[in-house]
Amino acid sequence: MTTATVPGVTTRDPDGDNGWPRLVESVRASGQYETWPKAEQVTRTVLAALGAHVIGDERVDLARALPEEAARLIAAQVPATHRLTAARFVDEVASRTPGATSATARWDVSSVLSVLPSLIGDDLVTRILAQLPPGYALLFGRADLSPAA
Repeated sequence: MTTATVPGVTTRDPDGDNGWPRLVESVRASGQYETWPKAEQVTRTVLAALGAHVIGDERVDLARALPEEAARLIAAQVPATHRLTAARFVDEVASRTPGATSATARWDVSSVLSVLPSLIGDDLVTRILAQLPPGYALLFGRADLSPAA
């Protein structure tokens, strides 16, 4: 699937959507998961949770920049009516993952979100972070330079 070029937004591979295996493999390596199925489950859970919290043009551009399978996970979510803090977002992921704790969910979230900048571009990550409450930058592997509230 090809898409129009948007400045600062990476588009899907025009030769097909073989990006899902690369995304999951990147998450597997980032999170040091022993199996591909575990990395895939973590990727699906985190992207589904993220899809509810990214809205507007950023949501559209995020879906456009990700592999088709990941885009479906983002687009299938009903947008949240209120933004969760980063800590509450991690807790939400924990609630969606059998046997997870806040610590393991934070690891999972960071393992997925930290690989996104190389796929979607730093400009889009910056735009996404601008619409989310403070604290998400660390989950994306960035320093959180926002002032303390």
